[in-house]
Amino acid sequence: MPHARRGKALMKKHRLRGYNKPKATPKHKTKSHMVLAKKGHTVKLIRFGQQGKKIGTLSGTAGKPKKGESARMKAKRKSFKARHAKNIAKGVMSAAYWADKVKW
Repeated sequence: MPHARRGKALMKKHRLRGYNKPKATPKHKTKSHMVLAKKGHTVKLIRFGQQGKKIGTLSGTAGKPKKGESARMKAKRKSFKARHAKNIAKGVMSAAYWADKVKW
C-alpha cells in the first residue's frame, strides 16, 4: 500500500488529527499517548508514555518546567533527559522523542 494511503487509513482508524500530532489514549492498556509520525515518506504509528503516570506530580512525570518548581522535579526531568538522550536525538520516529516532547 502506498505510504500516503497507509497514513490516511491509520489516521482514520485511530481518529488522529494529522501527522506528528500526539493524542492521549486513556483506554489503552499500557501506553498513555500515540502519534502517527511522518518523516519524508516514512509513516509509523508510535505509542509512548506509561499509562497512569500523571504529569507534574512527584510519582508521575515532571511536565513542563514551572516557576518555583521543586529541586526534586528539576532533578527528575534532568535525569529522564540524560537517560534517554541518545534515543531522543533519533527524532520524530522514536517514542523517546515524543515522550520527551509531550510528557517531560
